[in-house]
Amino acid sequence: MKWITRERPKIDRLACPWLIKKFIDKKAEFIFVPYEAVLQKAKKIKAIAFDIPDVEFTHYEDQCTFDYFIKKYSITDPAVLIMAPIVRGADTDRHDIAAEAAGLLAISAGLAYNITDDHELLDKGMMIYDALYSWATHLYRQKHLKNSPFENLLHEVYKKILKEDTKQNKKTPDWVNELKAILQDQVDTNLIFSLKEFSHELGIHPSYLSRKFAEHFDNLSFGDYIRKIRIEKAIELIQSNTHSLTEIAYLTGFSDPSHFNRIFKKHTGKNPSAFKKDIKKSNADTKGK
Repeated sequence: MKWITRERPKIDRLACPWLIKKFIDKKAEFIFVPYEAVLQKAKKIKAIAFDIPDVEFTHYEDQCTFDYFIKKYSITDPAVLIMAPIVRGADTDRHDIAAEAAGLLAISAGLAYNITDDHELLDKGMMIYDALYSWATHLYRQKHLKNSPFENLLHEVYKKILKEDTKQNKKTPDWVNELKAILQDQVDTNLIFSLKEFSHELGIHPSYLSRKFAEHFDNLSFGDYIRKIRIEKAIELIQSNTHSLTEIAYLTGFSDPSHFNRIFKKHTGKNPSAFKKDIKKSNADTKGK
């Protein structure tokens, strides 16, 4: 069976081939082509397209393509089910749903940076997911510092901080306003968002910042809030009519146009092209009056 998707695989487009080979079709062949050529090439060579919009094997709501393959083929392997939120978190920029998601994204991005040939990239990616599967099968509950005196001491200190924190009043902490300023500065420059870097700049432990973030930022997790301000910036750029939608996707920090389209529609109810058309029509109507 032939499977085809966009070139330069990173998360879903490496995880899905691994899943297909291991649980669905050991003789599967994978083809990578430019985004705009996927459907035409799929029809020509009778391949199944995946991880692009408007095909069966794609994202649905907050689920990624890896999730859909699991559902479609009724895969119940416990290790795969452990892997699913990690892949989803890495692929959809929601690192709050699995602690390992940020690490998977970092490794995958670095791999894609080092390797320019997509099939070589796929071969190396298979090794990553074999390793992740072994971890999920045998090592999932094992901690690096399990039962060490140092770890126990850290837990005691952390519990003490939490206890003291609950006694404080509800006044907005200074770090909240400082973080808002930092985020606004980043969204207007290079859109590099790292909870760890922000915590270091603010002098606050990452665990504390992650736990308290939603209380002061619209009841949203760090990842959801970042996506919200990225979409707000995208809307601003669309209204300015100075960039193409592809340029706006990259200017607002999205990994590719299809990811941008999914998140934009989730936040606004419309895809970016429809949103842009509505703005043009509204502007034309205003000028005609």
